[in-house]
Amino acid sequence: MTQAATSVLSPIELILTLRTLLADRASNATLIGELLERHQDMAEYQIARFYVARHLIPQVEALLSELDPRQRLAGIELVRFGFPRTLAGKLLRRVVKDPDIAVRKRARSTVKRLGLDDVAPPDTRYDARRSSLGRGNPAGWAFGLFRNHARSDWGRRPRPATRVAALGAQGLPPLASSSDLCKLLGVEASALVRFMRPGTQTGSAYVEFEIPKAKGGTRRIAAPRGPLRRVQRVLLDQILSKVPQHEAAHGFIAGRSTVSNARPHQGAALVVKTDLKDFFPSVHYRRVVGIFTMLGYGEPMARALAALTTYRPQLPADEPPPSDAAPSPSDAARPPEPARGRVLWPGVLPQGAPTSPALANLACRRLDVRLTRLAARYGATYTRYADDLTFSFPQPPQFAIGRFLWWVDGICQQEGFLEHPAKRKLLRKKTQQRVTGLVTNQEVHVPRADRRRFRALLHNCKKHGVASQAKGRDDFAAYLAGYAAYVQMVQPELGKAWAAEVARLLGESA
Repeated sequence: MTQAATSVLSPIELILTLRTLLADRASNATLIGELLERHQDMAEYQIARFYVARHLIPQVEALLSELDPRQRLAGIELVRFGFPRTLAGKLLRRVVKDPDIAVRKRARSTVKRLGLDDVAPPDTRYDARRSSLGRGNPAGWAFGLFRNHARSDWGRRPRPATRVAALGAQGLPPLASSSDLCKLLGVEASALVRFMRPGTQTGSAYVEFEIPKAKGGTRRIAAPRGPLRRVQRVLLDQILSKVPQHEAAHGFIAGRSTVSNARPHQGAALVVKTDLKDFFPSVHYRRVVGIFTMLGYGEPMARALAALTTYRPQLPADEPPPSDAAPSPSDAARPPEPARGRVLWPGVLPQGAPTSPALANLACRRLDVRLTRLAARYGATYTRYADDLTFSFPQPPQFAIGRFLWWVDGICQQEGFLEHPAKRKLLRKKTQQRVTGLVTNQEVHVPRADRRRFRALLHNCKKHGVASQAKGRDDFAAYLAGYAAYVQMVQPELGKAWAAEVARLLGESA
């Protein structure tokens, strides 16, 4: 195997060697990429590349989704030499705007080497002749955030007095210095540094855990500890909640809900649903700095606010550091902590922080504007609830719906988000149309199956007692009251009757 890894093989030897390496593709991914790179001048290289690509798609998708940027770089190298252009383009879309600079540069150089175009609507703000990624926008999410981007008014920074006036007009605290920030948050200056520590080990401000997804897999949650959570709630109440959100956004906004998100689509002839992949991690530190700068804060303050609202994961160390000292009895009783490894940069919006939904909605404002205009052009209605995008057509479209979805996908790509094509759904009037869990075929209501299930549960509680249906759940009473309140929000008359029945049942069981 060592000789095969360093010498040029014949076509038959190349295929046989690749077949052997693919038996353990997880361990041999780097070696496979090096082998293909060394044989790319061979006539049979294209055959070998198609052979490898067929087996390595799951492996490469997993590598490109890894938290460690080094793994994503390894995945790009496999794409570079082991995949035909069509498959390469689909895989590289997710990393061509990666938060990590090295990953982003490698992905763009690979796109350029393979001669791929950024399949997206033209962006007139950029000179297409100078773009290395075709006629689409090569920066997208970063436009207007950095001085080296084409923007005529960027060099004229507003004076501090002008910024203060602009912030005051929006009802936002001026925050001219770090002392102003500490006073607003009610903390000492030393606490700000502690809140910005990376990782989840002792002294850091976050804890990490995983929760199961409804349709399989797990979701990584980074939740701030109590002190940082209180600070983030102050930022949410005093700054973020005062900034107007786009009217198409309905998630995590006061006065809006799943009901307000579903109501514009009731009675539609066609409902198109899709969602955005890795929604919160797509909004990273640099984008958050741009949001606070857009609101009127100076660059130092914008960076401080972004650092308080983003999270930098810390990888485990590749090897634990050597220690010659004998552990003390107290150390022996304490479970060992994993060695500190590489800190990932830039930080991203953590799932679990109270400020993340509001910041994600602000990062989507231009996306919402563009998709609203696109929908109006095609005679459709658009709403967004967090990462769920919904379009509805009052009449059956007289055009190819694939063309419309191409525009949606391209706009999402330009705005720094990645659509999830596998989760697209086209719901016609003859089928049940659900938007954020609610049926919208005629009037918005809770699905019939869910209503029947809850009605049967109330019947059993009435007949056998609440305790008989709890089945060990400590929060069963809260679940009954909460679901009745949810139904009351959607269907007021039915929900009011159920809420009264739940109150009576809980009162009898007390």
